[in-house]
Amino acid sequence: MIGTFTSLWNRVFAVLGRVSMYRLALLALGALSFLALVASFFGLVVPTPWELLVTAVVLSVVCVGVDAAAQAIVRLPWRLESSLITAAILLFVLRPTLDPAGLAGVALAGAAASLSKYVLAWRGRHIFNPAAVGATVLTLVGLAVPSLGASSWWVGTPVLAGPVIVLGLAVLVRTEKVRVITVFVVAAVAVGVLRTSAQYQAAGLPVEIGDVLWPLLWSSPILFLGAFMLSEPLTLPPRRWQQFTVAGLVGVLVGWPIDLGVISLGQERALLIGNLLAFAFAFSARSAVKLALESRAMLTPTVHLLTFRARRRLAFIPGQYLELDVPHRHADARGTRREFSIASAPEDLPLLSVAFREVPGAKSQSSYKKALAQLSTGDALAVTGVWGDFILPKKPTSSVLMVAAGIGITPFVSQLRHLRLAGEDRDVVLVYVAAEASELAFRDELEASGVPVVVFTRDRPQDLPRHWLWARGVRLDAEGLLQVVPDIAARHVYISGPAGLIADLAPALERARSITTDAFSGY
Repeated sequence: MIGTFTSLWNRVFAVLGRVSMYRLALLALGALSFLALVASFFGLVVPTPWELLVTAVVLSVVCVGVDAAAQAIVRLPWRLESSLITAAILLFVLRPTLDPAGLAGVALAGAAASLSKYVLAWRGRHIFNPAAVGATVLTLVGLAVPSLGASSWWVGTPVLAGPVIVLGLAVLVRTEKVRVITVFVVAAVAVGVLRTSAQYQAAGLPVEIGDVLWPLLWSSPILFLGAFMLSEPLTLPPRRWQQFTVAGLVGVLVGWPIDLGVISLGQERALLIGNLLAFAFAFSARSAVKLALESRAMLTPTVHLLTFRARRRLAFIPGQYLELDVPHRHADARGTRREFSIASAPEDLPLLSVAFREVPGAKSQSSYKKALAQLSTGDALAVTGVWGDFILPKKPTSSVLMVAAGIGITPFVSQLRHLRLAGEDRDVVLVYVAAEASELAFRDELEASGVPVVVFTRDRPQDLPRHWLWARGVRLDAEGLLQVVPDIAARHVYISGPAGLIADLAPALERARSITTDAFSGY
Protein backbone atom coordinates (compact mmCIF):
# COMPACT_ATOMS: atom_id res chain seq x y z
CA MET A 1 0.00 0.00 0.00
CA ILE A 2 2.79 2.47 0.94
CA GLY A 3 4.68 1.68 -2.24
CA THR A 4 1.57 2.07 -4.40
CA PHE A 5 0.76 5.44 -2.84
CA THR A 6 4.36 6.58 -3.28
CA SER A 7 4.24 5.52 -6.93
CA LEU A 8 1.03 7.44 -7.63
CA TRP A 9 2.29 10.51 -5.74
CA ASN A 10 5.50 10.69 -7.75
CA ARG A 11 3.76 10.20 -11.09
CA VAL A 12 1.55 13.20 -10.34
CA PHE A 13 4.56 15.16 -9.06
CA ALA A 14 6.47 14.39 -12.26
CA VAL A 15 3.73 16.07 -14.30
CA LEU A 16 3.25 19.09 -12.02
CA GLY A 17 7.00 19.48 -11.61
CA ARG A 18 7.29 20.77 -15.18
CA VAL A 19 6.01 24.12 -13.90
CA SER A 20 7.53 26.12 -11.04
CA MET A 21 5.54 26.16 -7.80
CA TYR A 22 5.12 29.93 -8.11
CA ARG A 23 3.77 29.80 -11.64
CA LEU A 24 1.50 26.89 -10.76
CA ALA A 25 0.08 28.86 -7.82
CA LEU A 26 -0.53 31.83 -10.13
CA LEU A 27 -2.20 29.63 -12.75
CA ALA A 28 -4.40 28.00 -10.09
CA LEU A 29 -5.46 31.36 -8.67
CA GLY A 30 -6.09 32.65 -12.19
CA ALA A 31 -8.32 29.67 -12.94
CA LEU A 32 -10.17 30.17 -9.65
CA SER A 33 -10.66 33.86 -10.48
CA PHE A 34 -12.09 32.97 -13.89
CA LEU A 35 -14.51 30.46 -12.35
CA ALA A 36 -15.57 33.03 -9.77
CA LEU A 37 -16.20 35.55 -12.55
CA VAL A 38 -18.36 33.05 -14.43
CA ALA A 39 -20.28 32.26 -11.24
CA SER A 40 -20.82 35.98 -10.63
CA PHE A 41 -22.74 36.32 -13.91
CA PHE A 42 -25.29 33.88 -12.52
CA GLY A 43 -25.42 35.46 -9.07
CA LEU A 44 -23.83 32.39 -7.44
CA VAL A 45 -21.22 34.40 -5.52
CA VAL A 46 -21.49 37.66 -3.59
CA PRO A 47 -19.51 40.01 -5.87
CA THR A 48 -20.87 41.16 -9.22
CA PRO A 49 -18.79 40.74 -12.40
CA TRP A 50 -17.81 44.42 -12.50
CA GLU A 51 -16.90 44.40 -8.80
CA LEU A 52 -14.60 41.45 -9.40
CA LEU A 53 -12.97 42.93 -12.50
CA VAL A 54 -12.41 46.43 -11.12
CA THR A 55 -11.13 45.15 -7.75
CA ALA A 56 -8.77 42.73 -9.53
CA VAL A 57 -7.36 45.54 -11.66
CA VAL A 58 -6.83 47.82 -8.64
CA LEU A 59 -5.09 45.08 -6.66
CA SER A 60 -2.87 44.07 -9.59
CA VAL A 61 -1.81 47.64 -10.35
CA VAL A 62 -1.06 48.46 -6.72
CA CYS A 63 0.77 45.21 -5.89
CA VAL A 64 2.82 45.26 -9.08
CA GLY A 65 3.63 48.97 -8.71
CA VAL A 66 4.65 48.81 -5.06
CA ASP A 67 6.72 45.66 -5.61
CA ALA A 68 8.47 47.17 -8.63
CA ALA A 69 9.32 50.35 -6.72
CA ALA A 70 10.51 48.50 -3.61
CA GLN A 71 12.60 46.04 -5.60
CA ALA A 72 14.22 48.90 -7.52
CA ILE A 73 15.14 50.62 -4.24
CA VAL A 74 16.66 47.51 -2.65
CA ARG A 75 18.12 46.38 -5.99
CA LEU A 76 16.31 43.08 -6.26
CA PRO A 77 15.04 41.51 -9.50
CA TRP A 78 11.40 42.27 -10.24
CA ARG A 79 9.12 39.31 -9.56
CA LEU A 80 5.88 39.81 -11.46
CA GLU A 81 4.53 36.38 -10.44
CA SER A 82 4.89 37.16 -6.74
CA SER A 83 3.02 40.44 -7.14
CA LEU A 84 0.16 38.86 -9.06
CA ILE A 85 -0.14 35.97 -6.59
CA THR A 86 -0.52 38.44 -3.72
CA ALA A 87 -3.15 40.40 -5.69
CA ALA A 88 -5.08 37.23 -6.58
CA ILE A 89 -5.18 36.01 -2.98
CA LEU A 90 -6.40 39.39 -1.75
CA LEU A 91 -9.14 39.32 -4.38
CA PHE A 92 -10.73 36.40 -2.51
CA VAL A 93 -9.98 37.70 0.98
CA LEU A 94 -11.26 41.28 0.61
CA ARG A 95 -14.73 42.45 -0.37
CA PRO A 96 -14.77 43.34 -4.10
CA THR A 97 -16.48 46.65 -4.64
CA LEU A 98 -17.10 49.59 -7.00
CA ASP A 99 -17.37 52.13 -4.18
CA PRO A 100 -14.46 54.64 -4.36
CA ALA A 101 -13.85 54.47 -0.60
CA GLY A 102 -13.94 50.70 -0.71
CA LEU A 103 -11.47 50.64 -3.60
CA ALA A 104 -9.20 52.94 -1.61
CA GLY A 105 -9.30 50.35 1.17
CA VAL A 106 -8.49 47.61 -1.35
CA ALA A 107 -5.53 49.65 -2.59
CA LEU A 108 -4.36 50.16 1.01
CA ALA A 109 -4.45 46.41 1.64
CA GLY A 110 -2.52 45.71 -1.58
CA ALA A 111 0.14 48.28 -0.74
CA ALA A 112 0.51 47.01 2.83
CA ALA A 113 0.79 43.42 1.58
CA SER A 114 3.55 44.26 -0.90
CA LEU A 115 5.46 46.50 1.50
CA SER A 116 5.41 43.83 4.20
CA LYS A 117 7.74 41.70 2.04
CA TYR A 118 10.46 44.30 2.59
CA VAL A 119 9.56 46.02 5.87
CA LEU A 120 8.49 42.98 7.93
CA ALA A 121 11.48 40.94 6.86
CA TRP A 122 14.63 39.44 8.33
CA ARG A 123 17.81 39.26 6.26
CA GLY A 124 15.98 39.25 2.97
CA ARG A 125 13.12 36.89 3.95
CA HIS A 126 9.62 38.15 4.72
CA ILE A 127 8.29 36.86 8.02
CA PHE A 128 4.54 37.09 7.43
CA ASN A 129 2.25 36.03 4.62
CA PRO A 130 1.85 39.28 2.63
CA ALA A 131 -1.86 38.85 1.88
CA ALA A 132 -2.60 38.20 5.57
CA VAL A 133 -0.73 41.39 6.49
CA GLY A 134 -2.66 43.41 3.92
CA ALA A 135 -6.02 42.08 5.10
CA THR A 136 -5.14 42.72 8.75
CA VAL A 137 -4.00 46.29 8.07
CA LEU A 138 -7.24 47.05 6.24
CA THR A 139 -9.33 45.52 9.04
CA LEU A 140 -7.56 47.55 11.72
CA VAL A 141 -7.70 50.82 9.76
CA GLY A 142 -11.31 50.05 8.91
CA LEU A 143 -12.19 50.18 12.59
CA ALA A 144 -11.45 53.92 12.49
CA VAL A 145 -12.65 54.49 8.90
CA PRO A 146 -15.46 51.96 8.28
CA SER A 147 -15.99 53.11 4.69
CA LEU A 148 -12.64 51.57 3.72
CA GLY A 149 -14.03 48.11 4.42
CA ALA A 150 -12.40 45.02 5.95
CA SER A 151 -11.55 41.46 5.06
CA SER A 152 -14.58 39.37 4.14
CA TRP A 153 -13.26 35.98 2.91
CA TRP A 154 -16.13 35.67 0.44
CA VAL A 155 -14.24 32.75 -1.13
CA GLY A 156 -15.86 30.57 1.55
CA THR A 157 -18.88 29.50 -0.50
CA PRO A 158 -20.12 26.07 -1.67
CA VAL A 159 -19.87 27.16 -5.32
CA LEU A 160 -16.09 27.61 -5.09
CA ALA A 161 -15.35 24.82 -2.61
CA GLY A 162 -14.86 22.17 -5.31
CA PRO A 163 -12.53 24.31 -7.47
CA VAL A 164 -10.57 25.37 -4.39
CA ILE A 165 -10.03 21.72 -3.44
CA VAL A 166 -8.94 20.63 -6.94
CA LEU A 167 -6.72 23.63 -7.72
CA GLY A 168 -5.41 23.83 -4.17
CA LEU A 169 -4.52 20.14 -4.19
CA ALA A 170 -2.44 20.65 -7.35
CA VAL A 171 -0.49 23.40 -5.58
CA LEU A 172 -0.05 21.30 -2.44
CA VAL A 173 1.23 18.29 -4.38
CA ARG A 174 3.72 20.53 -6.19
CA THR A 175 4.92 22.11 -2.94
CA GLU A 176 4.73 18.74 -1.11
CA LYS A 177 2.54 20.21 1.63
CA VAL A 178 -0.50 17.93 1.42
CA ARG A 179 0.10 16.33 4.83
CA VAL A 180 0.86 19.65 6.49
CA ILE A 181 -2.33 21.30 5.25
CA THR A 182 -4.32 18.18 6.11
CA VAL A 183 -3.24 18.67 9.73
CA PHE A 184 -4.44 22.28 9.53
CA VAL A 185 -7.82 21.39 8.02
CA VAL A 186 -8.47 18.57 10.49
CA ALA A 187 -7.54 20.79 13.44
CA ALA A 188 -9.63 23.73 12.21
CA VAL A 189 -12.69 21.62 11.44
CA ALA A 190 -12.49 19.55 14.64
CA VAL A 191 -12.12 22.61 16.86
CA GLY A 192 -14.79 24.44 14.86
CA VAL A 193 -17.24 21.58 15.39
CA LEU A 194 -16.53 21.60 19.14
CA ARG A 195 -16.97 25.38 19.33
CA THR A 196 -20.23 25.45 17.39
CA SER A 197 -21.60 22.45 19.29
CA ALA A 198 -20.80 24.18 22.59
CA GLN A 199 -22.60 27.31 21.40
CA TYR A 200 -25.65 25.28 20.37
CA GLN A 201 -25.77 23.50 23.71
CA ALA A 202 -25.38 26.78 25.62
CA ALA A 203 -28.37 28.13 23.70
CA GLY A 204 -30.38 24.98 24.41
CA LEU A 205 -30.53 23.98 20.74
CA PRO A 206 -30.19 20.42 19.41
CA VAL A 207 -26.85 19.61 17.78
CA GLU A 208 -26.60 17.74 14.48
CA ILE A 209 -22.96 17.05 13.61
CA GLY A 210 -23.70 17.12 9.89
CA ASP A 211 -25.31 20.55 10.15
CA VAL A 212 -22.17 21.82 11.89
CA LEU A 213 -19.53 19.95 9.88
CA TRP A 214 -20.56 20.68 6.30
CA PRO A 215 -20.72 24.48 6.59
CA LEU A 216 -17.21 24.44 8.04
CA LEU A 217 -15.94 22.55 5.02
CA TRP A 218 -17.97 24.08 2.21
CA SER A 219 -18.97 27.55 3.43
CA SER A 220 -15.85 28.72 5.23
CA PRO A 221 -12.43 29.97 4.04
CA ILE A 222 -10.56 27.09 5.71
CA LEU A 223 -9.75 25.28 2.45
CA PHE A 224 -8.54 28.42 0.66
CA LEU A 225 -6.50 29.61 3.63
CA GLY A 226 -4.72 26.28 3.85
CA ALA A 227 -4.09 25.67 0.16
CA PHE A 228 -3.01 29.13 -0.97
CA MET A 229 -1.73 30.95 2.15
CA LEU A 230 -0.55 28.66 4.93
CA SER A 231 1.27 26.50 2.37
CA GLU A 232 3.57 29.35 1.29
CA PRO A 233 7.09 27.83 1.51
CA LEU A 234 8.80 31.11 2.46
CA THR A 235 6.79 31.44 5.70
CA LEU A 236 7.04 27.81 6.82
CA PRO A 237 9.86 26.37 8.96
CA PRO A 238 12.29 23.88 7.37
CA ARG A 239 11.40 20.64 9.20
CA ARG A 240 8.16 18.73 8.74
CA TRP A 241 7.42 18.35 12.46
CA GLN A 242 7.77 22.10 12.81
CA GLN A 243 5.40 22.61 9.89
CA PHE A 244 2.87 20.25 11.52
CA THR A 245 3.09 22.26 14.74
CA VAL A 246 2.47 25.54 12.93
CA ALA A 247 -0.40 24.02 10.96
CA GLY A 248 -2.00 22.66 14.13
CA LEU A 249 -1.73 26.01 15.94
CA VAL A 250 -3.25 27.96 13.04
CA GLY A 251 -6.00 25.34 12.73
CA VAL A 252 -6.94 25.68 16.41
CA LEU A 253 -7.01 29.50 16.21
CA VAL A 254 -9.11 29.43 13.03
CA GLY A 255 -11.49 26.85 14.46
CA TRP A 256 -11.98 28.71 17.74
CA PRO A 257 -11.04 32.38 17.16
CA ILE A 258 -10.20 34.31 20.31
CA ASP A 259 -12.44 37.35 20.78
CA LEU A 260 -10.36 40.48 21.38
CA GLY A 261 -13.36 42.79 21.61
CA VAL A 262 -13.38 44.80 18.41
CA ILE A 263 -11.85 41.97 16.34
CA SER A 264 -11.08 38.30 16.79
CA LEU A 265 -8.06 36.13 16.08
CA GLY A 266 -9.58 34.49 13.05
CA GLN A 267 -8.34 33.64 9.57
CA GLU A 268 -5.57 36.10 8.65
CA ARG A 269 -4.61 36.97 12.24
CA ALA A 270 -4.37 33.28 13.09
CA LEU A 271 -2.07 32.84 10.11
CA LEU A 272 0.14 35.72 11.26
CA ILE A 273 0.56 34.06 14.65
CA GLY A 274 1.50 30.84 12.88
CA ASN A 275 4.05 32.77 10.81
CA LEU A 276 5.59 34.10 14.02
CA LEU A 277 5.93 30.57 15.39
CA ALA A 278 7.47 29.42 12.11
CA PHE A 279 9.99 32.26 12.28
CA ALA A 280 10.87 31.31 15.87
CA PHE A 281 11.44 27.71 14.77
CA ALA A 282 13.66 28.66 11.86
CA PHE A 283 15.34 31.81 13.19
CA SER A 284 18.83 30.55 12.40
CA ALA A 285 18.10 28.92 9.06
CA ARG A 286 15.42 30.92 7.27
CA SER A 287 17.28 34.10 6.46
CA ALA A 288 18.34 34.57 2.87
CA VAL A 289 22.05 33.91 2.36
CA LYS A 290 24.26 35.07 -0.48
CA LEU A 291 26.52 32.48 -2.09
CA ALA A 292 29.50 33.51 -4.19
CA LEU A 293 30.58 31.06 -6.89
CA GLU A 294 33.98 29.68 -5.90
CA SER A 295 34.57 27.10 -8.62
CA ARG A 296 32.88 24.81 -11.11
CA ALA A 297 33.87 21.37 -12.37
CA MET A 298 32.62 18.56 -14.60
CA LEU A 299 32.19 15.33 -12.63
CA THR A 300 30.96 13.34 -15.65
CA PRO A 301 30.26 14.27 -19.29
CA THR A 302 26.87 15.65 -18.16
CA VAL A 303 27.12 16.40 -14.40
CA HIS A 304 28.26 19.86 -13.28
CA LEU A 305 29.50 20.60 -9.76
CA LEU A 306 29.17 24.17 -8.48
CA THR A 307 31.00 25.14 -5.29
CA PHE A 308 29.99 28.33 -3.50
CA ARG A 309 31.23 30.26 -0.49
CA ALA A 310 28.53 31.37 1.95
CA ARG A 311 28.81 35.03 2.91
CA ARG A 312 26.82 34.49 6.10
CA ARG A 313 26.18 31.64 8.51
CA LEU A 314 24.21 28.82 6.92
CA ALA A 315 23.04 25.68 8.71
CA PHE A 316 21.69 22.45 7.23
CA ILE A 317 21.32 18.75 7.95
CA PRO A 318 22.83 16.28 5.44
CA GLY A 319 20.10 15.31 3.00
CA GLN A 320 18.33 18.67 3.01
CA TYR A 321 17.95 20.90 -0.02
CA LEU A 322 18.20 24.60 -0.72
CA GLU A 323 16.36 26.86 -3.13
CA LEU A 324 18.76 28.77 -5.36
CA ASP A 325 17.62 31.93 -7.09
CA VAL A 326 19.22 32.68 -10.46
CA PRO A 327 17.57 35.85 -11.83
CA HIS A 328 17.53 36.05 -15.63
CA ARG A 329 15.48 37.55 -18.41
CA HIS A 330 12.85 35.66 -20.36
CA ALA A 331 12.52 32.90 -17.77
CA ASP A 332 10.53 29.91 -18.96
CA ALA A 333 7.61 28.25 -17.12
CA ARG A 334 9.94 26.83 -14.48
CA GLY A 335 10.86 30.32 -13.26
CA THR A 336 14.12 31.59 -11.74
CA ARG A 337 14.28 29.46 -8.60
CA ARG A 338 15.09 25.76 -8.27
CA GLU A 339 15.67 23.29 -5.46
CA PHE A 340 19.05 21.57 -5.19
CA SER A 341 20.05 18.82 -2.80
CA ILE A 342 23.22 19.90 -1.02
CA ALA A 343 26.14 17.69 -2.05
CA SER A 344 28.66 18.87 0.54
CA ALA A 345 28.68 18.15 4.27
CA PRO A 346 28.10 20.66 7.09
CA GLU A 347 31.76 20.23 8.00
CA ASP A 348 32.72 21.83 4.65
CA LEU A 349 31.05 25.18 5.43
CA PRO A 350 31.45 27.98 4.52
CA LEU A 351 32.00 26.10 1.24
CA LEU A 352 28.84 24.50 -0.13
CA SER A 353 28.35 22.42 -3.27
CA VAL A 354 25.43 21.51 -5.50
CA ALA A 355 25.34 19.48 -8.70
CA PHE A 356 23.09 19.36 -11.72
CA ARG A 357 22.88 17.41 -14.97
CA GLU A 358 22.99 18.96 -18.42
CA VAL A 359 23.06 16.96 -21.64
CA PRO A 360 25.31 18.70 -24.20
CA GLY A 361 23.40 19.83 -27.26
CA ALA A 362 19.98 19.20 -25.72
CA LYS A 363 17.30 21.17 -27.57
CA SER A 364 15.04 21.52 -24.54
CA GLN A 365 17.56 23.26 -22.31
CA SER A 366 15.79 25.40 -19.71
CA SER A 367 16.39 29.12 -19.34
CA TYR A 368 17.58 28.37 -15.80
CA LYS A 369 20.38 26.09 -17.02
CA LYS A 370 21.44 28.67 -19.56
CA ALA A 371 21.67 31.25 -16.78
CA LEU A 372 23.73 28.84 -14.64
CA ALA A 373 26.10 28.29 -17.54
CA GLN A 374 26.77 32.03 -17.74
CA LEU A 375 27.82 32.38 -14.09
CA SER A 376 31.37 33.51 -13.47
CA THR A 377 33.60 33.04 -10.44
CA GLY A 378 32.60 35.54 -7.78
CA ASP A 379 29.02 35.97 -9.00
CA ALA A 380 26.58 36.03 -6.09
CA LEU A 381 23.28 34.14 -5.89
CA ALA A 382 20.66 34.07 -3.15
CA VAL A 383 19.62 31.02 -1.19
CA THR A 384 16.01 31.70 -0.27
CA GLY A 385 15.82 28.86 2.25
CA VAL A 386 16.88 25.39 3.37
CA TRP A 387 14.24 22.70 3.79
CA GLY A 388 13.67 18.98 3.86
CA ASP A 389 13.27 15.83 5.93
CA PHE A 390 15.30 13.52 3.70
CA ILE A 391 17.59 12.80 6.63
CA LEU A 392 18.91 9.57 8.09
CA PRO A 393 17.22 7.91 11.10
CA LYS A 394 18.28 9.28 14.46
CA LYS A 395 19.21 5.83 15.74
CA PRO A 396 22.70 5.06 14.46
CA THR A 397 21.90 1.34 14.66
CA SER A 398 19.14 1.62 12.02
CA SER A 399 20.07 -0.17 8.79
CA VAL A 400 19.69 1.96 5.67
CA LEU A 401 19.36 1.29 1.95
CA MET A 402 20.08 4.24 -0.33
CA VAL A 403 18.77 4.09 -3.90
CA ALA A 404 20.07 6.86 -6.15
CA ALA A 405 19.20 7.46 -9.79
CA GLY A 406 21.53 9.72 -11.74
CA ILE A 407 21.99 13.12 -10.12
CA GLY A 408 19.86 11.83 -7.23
CA ILE A 409 23.15 10.71 -5.69
CA THR A 410 23.79 14.23 -4.30
CA PRO A 411 21.96 14.03 -0.93
CA PHE A 412 23.61 10.67 -0.26
CA VAL A 413 27.04 12.14 -0.97
CA SER A 414 26.35 14.78 1.68
CA GLN A 415 25.19 12.16 4.18
CA LEU A 416 28.04 9.72 3.57
CA ARG A 417 30.66 12.47 3.66
CA HIS A 418 29.23 13.73 6.96
CA LEU A 419 29.29 10.21 8.45
CA ARG A 420 32.94 9.82 7.42
CA LEU A 421 34.06 13.22 8.71
CA ALA A 422 32.10 12.81 11.95
CA GLY A 423 33.47 9.31 12.51
CA GLU A 424 30.00 7.70 12.61
CA ASP A 425 29.63 4.04 11.64
CA ARG A 426 26.29 2.99 10.11
CA ASP A 427 25.04 -0.08 8.27
CA VAL A 428 24.46 1.44 4.81
CA VAL A 429 24.09 -0.13 1.37
CA LEU A 430 23.96 2.13 -1.70
CA VAL A 431 22.29 1.17 -4.99
CA TYR A 432 23.44 3.57 -7.71
CA VAL A 433 21.61 3.69 -11.05
CA ALA A 434 23.14 5.49 -14.03
CA ALA A 435 22.67 5.29 -17.79
CA GLU A 436 26.34 4.53 -18.41
CA ALA A 437 29.41 3.84 -16.32
CA SER A 438 30.86 7.20 -17.33
CA GLU A 439 27.90 8.90 -15.61
CA LEU A 440 28.78 7.60 -12.12
CA ALA A 441 29.46 10.87 -10.30
CA PHE A 442 31.30 11.37 -7.00
CA ARG A 443 33.12 8.04 -7.31
CA ASP A 444 36.05 9.15 -5.13
CA GLU A 445 33.79 10.39 -2.35
CA LEU A 446 31.62 7.26 -2.41
CA GLU A 447 34.68 5.03 -2.37
CA ALA A 448 36.12 6.93 0.60
CA SER A 449 32.91 6.31 2.56
CA GLY A 450 33.59 2.57 2.54
CA VAL A 451 29.93 1.57 2.15
CA PRO A 452 28.96 -1.31 -0.18
CA VAL A 453 27.76 0.06 -3.55
CA VAL A 454 25.72 -1.87 -6.11
CA VAL A 455 25.98 -0.28 -9.55
CA PHE A 456 23.27 -0.56 -12.20
CA THR A 457 24.64 0.58 -15.57
CA ARG A 458 24.32 -0.68 -19.13
CA ASP A 459 28.07 -1.12 -19.51
CA ARG A 460 30.59 -2.49 -17.04
CA PRO A 461 32.40 0.18 -15.01
CA GLN A 462 36.17 -0.05 -15.01
CA ASP A 463 38.36 -0.36 -11.89
CA LEU A 464 35.56 -0.86 -9.40
CA PRO A 465 36.62 -0.75 -5.72
CA ARG A 466 36.50 -4.10 -3.94
CA HIS A 467 33.36 -3.19 -1.99
CA TRP A 468 31.48 -2.21 -5.18
CA LEU A 469 29.42 -4.63 -7.25
CA TRP A 470 28.21 -4.28 -10.83
CA ALA A 471 24.72 -5.75 -11.12
CA ARG A 472 25.70 -7.39 -14.45
CA GLY A 473 22.50 -6.56 -16.25
CA VAL A 474 20.19 -7.45 -13.38
CA ARG A 475 17.00 -5.48 -13.90
CA LEU A 476 16.22 -3.05 -11.11
CA ASP A 477 12.79 -4.33 -10.14
CA ALA A 478 11.49 -6.13 -7.07
CA GLU A 479 13.22 -9.39 -7.95
CA GLY A 480 16.48 -7.78 -8.98
CA LEU A 481 16.63 -5.59 -5.89
CA LEU A 482 16.11 -8.59 -3.62
CA GLN A 483 19.00 -10.33 -5.37
CA VAL A 484 21.47 -7.56 -4.56
CA VAL A 485 19.93 -6.47 -1.20
CA PRO A 486 18.34 -9.61 0.28
CA ASP A 487 17.83 -8.03 3.73
CA ILE A 488 15.71 -5.15 2.45
CA ALA A 489 12.95 -5.94 4.96
CA ALA A 490 15.29 -4.89 7.77
CA ARG A 491 16.27 -1.58 6.18
CA HIS A 492 14.92 1.94 5.99
CA VAL A 493 14.88 2.79 2.28
CA TYR A 494 15.72 6.24 0.90
CA ILE A 495 15.15 6.89 -2.84
CA SER A 496 16.43 9.97 -4.66
CA GLY A 497 15.96 10.67 -8.34
CA PRO A 498 13.47 11.71 -11.01
CA ALA A 499 9.86 11.43 -9.85
CA GLY A 500 8.94 9.09 -12.69
CA LEU A 501 11.68 6.61 -11.79
CA ILE A 502 10.78 6.76 -8.10
CA ALA A 503 7.22 5.92 -9.10
CA ASP A 504 8.48 2.84 -10.97
CA LEU A 505 10.67 1.66 -8.10
CA ALA A 506 8.41 2.41 -5.14
CA PRO A 507 6.15 -0.69 -5.40
CA ALA A 508 9.24 -2.90 -5.31
CA LEU A 509 10.17 -1.51 -1.91
CA GLU A 510 6.99 -2.29 0.02
CA ARG A 511 8.88 -4.94 2.01
CA ALA A 512 11.16 -2.28 3.51
CA ARG A 513 10.69 -0.95 7.04
CA SER A 514 9.99 2.52 5.64
CA ILE A 515 10.25 4.50 2.39
CA THR A 516 11.49 8.09 2.21
CA THR A 517 11.66 9.79 -1.18
CA ASP A 518 13.41 12.84 -2.61
CA ALA A 519 11.94 13.54 -6.04
CA PHE A 520 12.98 16.18 -8.53
CA SER A 521 11.74 17.00 -11.99
CA GLY A 522 14.79 18.36 -13.76
CA TYR A 523 16.32 21.80 -14.19
